[in-house]
Amino acid sequence: METRLTKKYNVATAISMVVGIVIGSGVFFKAEKILAVTGGNVVLGIVAWVIGGLIMLICTYAFSGLASRYEYVSGLVDYAEAAMGKTYAYYVGWFMCLVYYPTLAAALSWVSARYVCLLLGLPPDGGGALSITAFFLIASFFVNTLSPILAGKVQVACTVIKLIPLVCMGIFGISIGVYKGILADNLLSPPLQNINPTKGLLSALAATAFAYDGWIVATCINAELHNAKKNLPRALMIGTVIVISVYILYYLGLFGASPKNVLAQGGEQGITTAFTSLFSNIGGSLLFVFVIISCLGSLNGIMMGCARGLYSLAIRGEGPRPSMFSQVDSATNVPVNSAIWGLFVTVCWLLYYYGATLGGWFSGYGFDITELPIITMYGSYIPIFLMIIKKEKTLTTFHRYIVPILAVVSCLFMITAACLSHKQEVIWYLLVFICLMLPAVYYNRRKKKGLNTNKPL
Repeated sequence: METRLTKKYNVATAISMVVGIVIGSGVFFKAEKILAVTGGNVVLGIVAWVIGGLIMLICTYAFSGLASRYEYVSGLVDYAEAAMGKTYAYYVGWFMCLVYYPTLAAALSWVSARYVCLLLGLPPDGGGALSITAFFLIASFFVNTLSPILAGKVQVACTVIKLIPLVCMGIFGISIGVYKGILADNLLSPPLQNINPTKGLLSALAATAFAYDGWIVATCINAELHNAKKNLPRALMIGTVIVISVYILYYLGLFGASPKNVLAQGGEQGITTAFTSLFSNIGGSLLFVFVIISCLGSLNGIMMGCARGLYSLAIRGEGPRPSMFSQVDSATNVPVNSAIWGLFVTVCWLLYYYGATLGGWFSGYGFDITELPIITMYGSYIPIFLMIIKKEKTLTTFHRYIVPILAVVSCLFMITAACLSHKQEVIWYLLVFICLMLPAVYYNRRKKKGLNTNKPL
């Protein structure tokens, strides 16, 4: 009898995946970038966080409707299949398991290691950092492969822990800022630089777009979530509201803790100064500890998706060697072969990331793997939202027309923001993307011709 994934996660795990994956290292220092691109206009920065949050809310709301009606294996692939058919779902699943999951996992493992090195006073870009990166990546793989229940508990714990510094900064920063008048001065004082408000807002929105990314990964556990048709939509919406609220609370807290000219120092220094001003010198060190936990929590959530990537195709009889990658270990109830493949692809992307961005082996000819995959991720949503308009005739006017149209507009904005931010790098990304999708075309053609796809990769 074939072993299938069983129901082992509750709604708390799903909410923790939404919150824990979206809130990573970026939120701690993205505020500095937004302050810079808006020229020190704090109000404009707040507007950007609100609009970016609304974009995330619209997209999650659109998918929550699909999650309440469709459930099989790997949420996004399910929704793509229901909307566009098996072939489109297959290509979406291939992209997620070969590009989206592993690129995020590679970047998060490196960022986690970087902050460990900064905390310990080690070179953040040397061999030690690469060794720590490998350790985090392999440890996350084993936790998710050998003990999926533990992985779920780790996700919940990391999510709670990572919220502590954000909420504390928000509450104490706003309180002290109001008492001392720092917050009002930051809100009402003139910008630090004269920057076109429209251009500044668009640049800030691009930054928040990347800060709000990653929530779709939570849908990968729909086959393992108790009462998924009810709990997954609930998790998507609750998680999104938590993320938006915490981001805005944290951003306001920063400007209550320190004058904006201090926060504008750049890099980690400005944010570290804000924490130090509230929580003494130990605050700076604790910040790095919380950032590390935050990154590892995000890595754990991404690895949960990465381990199930190729399985979501194989269980449908798609892709290379479906009989092998659809196997689920009877003891751990984890698709181990799919997880091993996910680890291998992640290591390959880590080497690419190091060569293109960190090591400089072929810098100038690569692209940022932490942001550019968002182009195809959000591009893949658009046909799904359009098919809601065409197919879902039982929905109300609001859910059938208004929500999908707003979601399409939101996706187009995400794509535009990525292209405007990275320019020439987009070309390199698209070339790599095409090359990686060619094997998917090959296996799809073999299946349509009735040829055997259970052959070695």
